[in-house]
Amino acid sequence: MAQEGKGDGEGVAASEELMVNAQYVKDLSFENPRSPQSLLQPKGQPEVELGVDVKARNLAADTFEVILTIKVTTKAAGEVLFLVELAYGAVVTVKKASEPRLRELVLVEVPRFIFPFARAVIADATRDGGFPPLLINPIDFSELLRRNEAGTGEAPVA
Repeated sequence: MAQEGKGDGEGVAASEELMVNAQYVKDLSFENPRSPQSLLQPKGQPEVELGVDVKARNLAADTFEVILTIKVTTKAAGEVLFLVELAYGAVVTVKKASEPRLRELVLVEVPRFIFPFARAVIADATRDGGFPPLLINPIDFSELLRRNEAGTGEAPVA
């Protein structure tokens, strides 16, 4: 799948090529440590802790594996209701991109593209675990990259 952008600084510029070769669940874990009590005795509005990370590694000249990791811990009255951790991957090919744009395409545009699929996996896992589906709000991957670069001085591209 090739994507073409508007050339306005968002998405993929018309001269650049971004192809998603594959998408997959690399790792999925769902824990419901207090079941069945957590399902029978709701204890008010749960607190949701969300952690998001994006990593990428070079597989070949223009090919990268991008892993979007989402960790969610949900608690009510100080007790864990459920934990879900997903590593959702994509193998992509990027052509005709400068080095700065390559980082942005791999660490911002690819996660933005695969996020709805990862979100659906998490929603299904929480629903299948006996809870209402957890629908995670959209994530600003540009801001996530800026924070990572500010915190470590580098972005996680291998």
